[in-house]
Amino acid sequence: MAHNLHSFADGNALAEAFASVVAERLAAACDARGKAVLAVSGGTTPARFFKVLSLKDLPWEKITVTLVDERFVPPTSDRSNQKLVAGTLLQNKAAEAPFIGLYNEAPDAEAGAGIAAQNIAKLGQPFDVVILGMGGDGHTASFFPGGDRLSDALSTEQQALVLPIHAEAAGEPRLTLTLPAIVNARFAALHIEGAGKRTTLEKALGAGATADMPIRAILRHEPIKLEIFWAP
Repeated sequence: MAHNLHSFADGNALAEAFASVVAERLAAACDARGKAVLAVSGGTTPARFFKVLSLKDLPWEKITVTLVDERFVPPTSDRSNQKLVAGTLLQNKAAEAPFIGLYNEAPDAEAGAGIAAQNIAKLGQPFDVVILGMGGDGHTASFFPGGDRLSDALSTEQQALVLPIHAEAAGEPRLTLTLPAIVNARFAALHIEGAGKRTTLEKALGAGATADMPIRAILRHEPIKLEIFWAP
């Protein structure tokens, strides 16, 4: 398993250091290719990091922000990752960044995934930076244990960029980037906090089925080197 673990004293130190690393990657992409794509995750962990990153002096008008996954709810919902990103990351200097979400007003998640995939395809591949989170059950993106299309989403041969996922633990139907869209990124990072997440990570690094802890699909994929950023 190819990964690097970066540990910090607390969440503030983690947010500052992680934002600096991501900003350097985005700046380098803009210098090299004139643009960058940043895919981020939701949840409770990234808000502090988003706020620090939003203050970075970057050519934000050249940096498109998108989502790793999304609940199939409108952006007015407090459950929406788009709402979280709009309120924390797309502020300050980063307010100039274009945003391409996954949610759309399709009749259901299946139709919505097709529309989202078309929008994501226009961004080009590979993404410059993909930032993942992880749940206590070992899910990442919307790769939930027991998800109805988990094996499809985790297939290295999957051609679709976005798939719908239904899982009991997920609550609402989800839209998620598929494994190839994530592991082909130029830089992929896992951002986690707390002793419980560290315990989950250690378990995921051990033996066991990928379907039981889908974060293993990322950790075990070669030749990706996952950068893990953690604080207690």
